[in-house]
Amino acid sequence: MTEPVELSVLSAGKGFAGRAFSAIYATAVTVSGGVGGREEASGRARSRDGLLDLGLRMPAESGGGGQGCRPEQLLAAGFAACFHGALSLVARQAALDPGPIAVEATVSLGRVVQDGGNRLRVDLVVRWPGTAREVAAPLLRKADSVCPYTRMTRDGAPATVTLAR
Repeated sequence: MTEPVELSVLSAGKGFAGRAFSAIYATAVTVSGGVGGREEASGRARSRDGLLDLGLRMPAESGGGGQGCRPEQLLAAGFAACFHGALSLVARQAALDPGPIAVEATVSLGRVVQDGGNRLRVDLVVRWPGTAREVAAPLLRKADSVCPYTRMTRDGAPATVTLAR
């Protein structure tokens, strides 16, 4: 982003009727260093607050050493965590225990036949032991409608690319 994001006083669990977009959280991660071969990320990813600090490497399946995380793994972790949070929220609103919920996100990177570029695909699998399918299914649909990550894949997300001076 070219301008700092101004945070609002909202929370994710409360309603809002205001501007089209009002940030309630923002973070920044910088990836630097390393040698990227064959369009692969390498180097180190560090968050501004220092809580995230890890190496990135090409996976063994692509000819790399595999001693580091992949961007797809980071996206899968974020996607699973976000959907888990959304489903936990709607479960609590329905007076159900979200404790047993587990969300697995699989992120696949593949080629697009039409233009030879790459595209991502995300598949989520939810396990909710002890909750009947007819109870869980409508809550999964509701979580899908409120989860920012599933909304991003469905609606698109604004993105800017700026060269720093």
